[in-house]
Amino acid sequence: MVDDLEFQEADEQDLFEHLRIVVDKGQSLLRIDKFLINRVENASRNRIQHAISAGTVLVNGQQVKASYKVKPADVISVVLPHPPRDTEVYPENIPLDIYYEDDDLLIVNKPAGMVVHPGYNNYTGTLVNALVYHFSTFPQLPGNDGRPGLVHRIDKDTSGLLVIGKNEWALTYLAKQFFDHTISRKYIALVWGDLSEDGTDSGSLGRSMQDRKVMARYDVPEKGKWSVTHYRVLERMHYVTLIECELETGRTHQIRAHMQSIGHPLFNDAVYGGDRIVKGTVFSKYRQFVENCFALLPRQALHAQSLGFRHPTSKKQMDFLSPLPPDFSACLEKWRGYALSSD
Repeated sequence: MVDDLEFQEADEQDLFEHLRIVVDKGQSLLRIDKFLINRVENASRNRIQHAISAGTVLVNGQQVKASYKVKPADVISVVLPHPPRDTEVYPENIPLDIYYEDDDLLIVNKPAGMVVHPGYNNYTGTLVNALVYHFSTFPQLPGNDGRPGLVHRIDKDTSGLLVIGKNEWALTYLAKQFFDHTISRKYIALVWGDLSEDGTDSGSLGRSMQDRKVMARYDVPEKGKWSVTHYRVLERMHYVTLIECELETGRTHQIRAHMQSIGHPLFNDAVYGGDRIVKGTVFSKYRQFVENCFALLPRQALHAQSLGFRHPTSKKQMDFLSPLPPDFSACLEKWRGYALSSD
């Protein structure tokens, strides 16, 4: 919906309701633009204010100003001149890298650049679109419309392994393991700086107050969901470090936000400050070297390498391992060469 908020003046006729909110009885008086920031996914305050000015945000059926104070029991509607998209996922002939498949589940190795499920700005070309083309119907969890078979996800520009449930029993059984944190998930990441030792980062992850697209770690539990990442040093290359991250929880952008919070953002992570020189020299030759590495790996250096869980039917432990993709490997080899030449 966030991009739908970029529109011209709304026509009074042929408007369709896209979002409806009944304000809680205990809600204190609050400007409507501030109220909607936490309720319209990925929408900035500026876009919400434009939407209000254009007359597509109604309170009790009436247009209001951005300064309007939301009151208990108010009914807020976002209306647009086109009907909402349906939740049906349309099949698309997209090749899949399938690592394993049986009657209950399949393991897919997702390439970087592929979105996992349809959503705002990405209604086509997703992993789910490919799944419904190549296979018969997949089950869905309650409240998980449009995401058949999925019990977890990885970011668009993160590569690696995903498990998909092919029937209701498998989906529920796998989801329970994720809920109980008994699924084993390990990622390989290249981070800026020289990590001196292994460690753990934990805290509440929630939307940043400065940028709603970014997750921030808070020490106050009420500001987010509890998250834990264990990391282990694999290789040091002067100004970058290769690490293995094991997730105890699975929050949005967890590894990316945790590593940024301890001063070691992922290499070339544009959202969390890794797409610039964080550590190194001031020489132009070094700057050119880093730019060449960015060109080789034009995304955050994060790969979901391993996945372990108990099979829904056999109850046997299953473990899968995915090698680093070519872009990650090429960047890594370049850094290894730099480190050797600098010794």
